[in-house]
Amino acid sequence: MTPDDIGRLVVAANPTLSPDGRWVAYTVNSVDAKANTYRSRLWLAAVDAATPPRPISSGEHRDGQPTWSPDGSWLAFTSNRPAAASTEKQASLHLLPIDRPGETITLARHVEGFGGLAFSPDGTRLAFTQRVRAARYDEDDEAKQPPRKITQLFNRLDSEGWTIDRPEHVFVVPIDGSTSPIDLTPDQRDHTAPVWLDDDRIVVTANRNDTFEFDLQQHLYVIDSRTNEVTALTTGDLELSNASLSPDGTRLAVIGLERPRLFSQNGHVAVIDLETGDLRWITRSIDRTWSPFPGGRPPVWLDDTTLLASVEDRGDVHLYELPLEPGAAPRPALTGQQTISGFDARRVDGAVVAVYAGSVFDRPSEIHVMDSIGAPPRQLSDVTASFVRSVAPVEAEHFLAPSGGHEVDAWILRPKGFDPSKRYPMLLNIHGGPFTQYGTGFFDEAQIQAGAGFVVVMSNPRGGSGRDTAWGQAILGPEVEGANGTGWGSVDYDDVMAVVDTALERFEFIDPERLGVLGGSYGGYLTSWIVGHTDRFVAACSERSVNNMLSLLWQSDFGHAFTNELGVDFLTRPEAYLACSPITYVANMRTPLLILHSEDDLRCPIDQADQLYTALRVLDREVEYYRFPGESHELSRAGSPAHRIQRAEIILEFFTRHLVPSAPDA
Repeated sequence: MTPDDIGRLVVAANPTLSPDGRWVAYTVNSVDAKANTYRSRLWLAAVDAATPPRPISSGEHRDGQPTWSPDGSWLAFTSNRPAAASTEKQASLHLLPIDRPGETITLARHVEGFGGLAFSPDGTRLAFTQRVRAARYDEDDEAKQPPRKITQLFNRLDSEGWTIDRPEHVFVVPIDGSTSPIDLTPDQRDHTAPVWLDDDRIVVTANRNDTFEFDLQQHLYVIDSRTNEVTALTTGDLELSNASLSPDGTRLAVIGLERPRLFSQNGHVAVIDLETGDLRWITRSIDRTWSPFPGGRPPVWLDDTTLLASVEDRGDVHLYELPLEPGAAPRPALTGQQTISGFDARRVDGAVVAVYAGSVFDRPSEIHVMDSIGAPPRQLSDVTASFVRSVAPVEAEHFLAPSGGHEVDAWILRPKGFDPSKRYPMLLNIHGGPFTQYGTGFFDEAQIQAGAGFVVVMSNPRGGSGRDTAWGQAILGPEVEGANGTGWGSVDYDDVMAVVDTALERFEFIDPERLGVLGGSYGGYLTSWIVGHTDRFVAACSERSVNNMLSLLWQSDFGHAFTNELGVDFLTRPEAYLACSPITYVANMRTPLLILHSEDDLRCPIDQADQLYTALRVLDREVEYYRFPGESHELSRAGSPAHRIQRAEIILEFFTRHLVPSAPDA
């Protein structure tokens, strides 16, 4: 795979079953490199494969979030298609008739996007979420807009921009278009994820506490759609999300955390009794996170006694049945080396039919179906076939690296055209988070590096997800209560260096004199930390990284919330933040360094790169710095196609220049 192949990427995603379990709607997402944009198209497939899958929208726009009406006659979806006689694209909400001929109906248009689609049980109304702009936005000329008043710490969001004067609200609109959408949450707080309890009441997720800036809780609230009356359903020190209603309407399944201020912890599935409010955790026997990233979704009710949910496990994402009988343990429904990024299920004629979007190392995501739990899955879509044939992705090999009495999961990709008699340069990739994992699904960056002739090594060191709670909390600050952590840049550093040692011992085709390291976000942090603590690597790339933990607290959209990673106050203990900041050790950095950063990054703002670059230039060290305009923290995943291609080319050119001296100039 080459950087230009980013412009040909295509994936099938977001499968959702019709109420009768006979059809699956999904999206096919693709890159349009020529137009420098992304497109997504709705597809429909018969679960029994009696007829071939077919597209049901044009593919000219970004159609998404397919949502079935209760009787299966309509498919609601979002888009960015322009109004008639207009070329200006706006967010739009539509209904597509499925079981009858007819035209697509437009329910609403707006400058802000639509999300959280949910039909009322009687199918007459549709709930959705949307950001609501303050009156200051009525003036198009920013030079005339009144100043923005800031009254809370959390006031912006990466890839979203200002949120303090654009809160997310829940709306309801009749599907016959008889009235305009009605705002059910006219409040300055965000309200998300509507779930209908009956034809009048809706459960939403929000933090309506006066202390919301500091407690970071998320609770469920019941809203009467006729009167807008709001009632709290849950209380306590919880962060709850991804709710789904049982078939008998008496319980909600949710995914949640019991200490919401700790980001590094496994999310678990709980069931809430709607009458009593009692909450019972049902996945504690498997100490893994039941909120995979990306691709987490609400648990699916198979009937009133069993749920289906996804869980991370050492690089994989699997499906499990969750029986609700007290003491019953989760049962594996679909395992194996793969990453499941979306799923749905229905009980049909006594058997559970499940569909899912699944990816493996050498193939992007396709839609699969299981005719019953435990039955061999069948691939339903085939949209990536042409891409795979032309690119010929390489497979990965799993290995374990001993480190500090633990075994670290790692994977190696051999370069394209691999010759075992030769020695190759190696690139160590470090994931972000830190509480995420490298998965066993398709990873375009690794494939591009392997395609350019590098051995690619990836691993999941301590501090990441996919393992038990202690593993995820191993690098929390020493003063975080109950975590027993040693801080960022401690055992995580030990683990990735142990992976390098093990790789060199096991794979003789790696040239130990030509090692490179790179990572983004937290991976960029650890890359910066590594080159400040060892000269072992010939070259390094630190991307969208944290380099100064202290200044991050003043600038990031998550602001002071990062104090929960260290467990101490940055106002009274600034030395604790500087001690684990790579910038503190900049005088030790002698490895040639490539810095990449997005100018609109709000998670790790651009000053993080500026500080490191300036310090290295003052020290007259070898450093190169690229700033990407108009991009957020998500550049490598969702940036403009042109920038994603340019980014990949810059990385390859840099490492080729430093690790392959005999190569011609790029």
